[in-house]
Parts: sequence; structure tokens; C-alpha cells
Amino acid sequence: MKVISVVGARPQLIKLAPIAAAFASTEHEHMIVHTGQHYDADLSDVFFSGLGIPDPDIHLGIGSGSHGVQTGKALAALDPVFLAEKPDWVLVYGDTNSTLAGALSAVKLHLPVAHLEAGLRSFNRMMPEEHNRILTDHAADLLLAPTEEAMRHLAAEGLAARSTLVGDVMVDVCLNVRDAVLAGRHPAPALPEGIRPDEPYLLATLHRAENTDSRQRLAMLLDGLADLPVPVALLAHPRLVAKAEEHGIKLARGAVHVGRPLPYAGMVAAVLGSAGVVTDSGGLQKEAYLLARPCTTLRPETEWIETLVDGWNRLVPDPSAHSRSEWIDIATRPAPTAAQGTPYGDGRAAHRVVETLAAK
Repeated sequence: MKVISVVGARPQLIKLAPIAAAFASTEHEHMIVHTGQHYDADLSDVFFSGLGIPDPDIHLGIGSGSHGVQTGKALAALDPVFLAEKPDWVLVYGDTNSTLAGALSAVKLHLPVAHLEAGLRSFNRMMPEEHNRILTDHAADLLLAPTEEAMRHLAAEGLAARSTLVGDVMVDVCLNVRDAVLAGRHPAPALPEGIRPDEPYLLATLHRAENTDSRQRLAMLLDGLADLPVPVALLAHPRLVAKAEEHGIKLARGAVHVGRPLPYAGMVAAVLGSAGVVTDSGGLQKEAYLLARPCTTLRPETEWIETLVDGWNRLVPDPSAHSRSEWIDIATRPAPTAAQGTPYGDGRAAHRVVETLAAK
């Protein structure tokens, strides 16, 4: 069996790590095509080295652009790759423009498509990720769902016959890296200047268009972070840096200390060292849950509804809608005492993905 994985952004590279390792233990041929959607070294290259992923077989160098331009460039560049390689499966990951481009290119060429992390829904049609994941699910031949909730969404859309519950590959990589960090096999993370690892701090990220495109909204969210009574380590995505500069907003102020995005092991270590997480990232919400740290999500919805159980995750789309004391209580709340379940699987999802592809 020959499988081509199409990836292009940081979250996909993390998901790719256990998939690549699972393929490496078989006789199957696995190729990696990197579209270059994320071309910043902090969001791409470092994950190949830090997670032991083989170098991409093909790098398309798509780069930035509007959603249409980025998707169209990736689509055009993938066609000749698929025609030349003729894979048995094209495996696409998550909900990025690279995901949709990979799925569209493959189905137009009558190549079987499998969608990893199928069935997630935010029900927010303003999110480009929501368009990408829905269109990809309806185009794909095999839907590899991470949770029972994702399976229910797919069934509600008439896609049950194409759906298989495999679990979440993010659990595979997160727990493995967690154990390595706790065993001291990774160096301490490079936290922003002013953050002391031996004192309580919150870890924060902001990057989604709905939180950064509006100057008023971005300023409100940053004001909320700056007003917290504990230091906030804000790991600044390039999009956030560019938008803050465009809006004339200073990131580092009050409680906020600004640093660069971390390699995955560094991010896991930073979450483990934190008192909690404040983010708009889907991946980081789940990582906080898996690492038993409370998360405050700066969005009105989440795809990972399982994280909301027992208050591990709280949705706060507008901190300014709360009193200062309420906002502080939410963002700095302790971890729940209730035992967690295992809604995302047992850490062997990547092996089930390979087995499922081989059996079809």
C-alpha cells in the first residue's frame, strides 16, 4: 500500500508524527508532501526535527496568501504530484487550506481520500476551518473520526457508512512527549523573558482571524490578559505579531510577556509548568485537557466539547462582558478535582489509522 500524507501547518505536523512512526513499523510506503502553508521555521521546520518526523519527500513552497489564493496554489501544485505517484490513498489532516486542497485534487483525479480528524464541528460558519472540514468530509472516501461525538456529527450528515472511529492521534503524541518531558529527556522550554518557571504563570496563544482581524476585539482580548494578576506567557504566532503591528497595538504590557512559538515538546513542558492555559487554539485546548491543566478558550464555541466536562475548559468569547473579578476567577481557577475520562482514546490511534487504510 502506498499512502501520501498532505500536510502544511503546525497542527498537522504534530498529527503526522505518530502516523509516520506507525507507517515506519510496516512494509507500506508512506510519502510526505508539505504544501508550505506554514513556512515560518517556528511553525514548521522545528516540528520535523523535534518530533522525529522524516523530512518531506516533496515541499511545494506555497506560502501565504488569501484563503482562495493559498488553496488554489496548493491544488494546482498537488495535481502533478498525485498523477506521478498514483497512491492507493491520499491522507489529509484536520481543517486547513492544505487539507481541502489535498482532498479536492485527489477526488478530481479519482484517487481515494481519507480524512484524519473527521467529523469535528464548531457550527460556526464564519470560521474558514469549518468550511474546510465540512467540504473535506463530504468529498472523502474514508472518514477517520477521533471521538464518538464526531461519529454522531458524521451520521447526522449521512456519512455514517464512510466513517470509522480510530481515536485521536494527538493523544498518541501528547502522552509520549509528556512522559519524555517528565523523565527529563527534553530541555526546559524557552519561556518569554520575565516568566519564572518556579512561579505560577498562565500560558496563552492567540491567532484566529476572528480574534485578530478586528482592532477592537484584539485590543479587548489583550487588555483582558494584561489585567490578570499572574504573569501571562503569550507565545506570539506570526499572524498575531503582524496584526498587532498593523493595528498599532502593543502586545507586551501589564501581565503579558511575549515570546516565540515553541517546539512541540517545549509547548508540552510549558503547559505542564503552567497554572493554566488561555487560548483560541483547538489543539492547545485539547493538550491542556490531556495534560490536566484548566483552559480558558477565547471563543464562543469549541470543536472539542469533551473538554468542557467538569469545567476543564471554559468558553469566554468576551472577557470584558464579565466583571474584572469574575474574569480573574475564571482565568486563574484551579484544576478540577473530578477524575477525567478518556474521550480521545488510548494512545494507539495512529496504528488503527494504518490498519484501517490497509484493510479497505
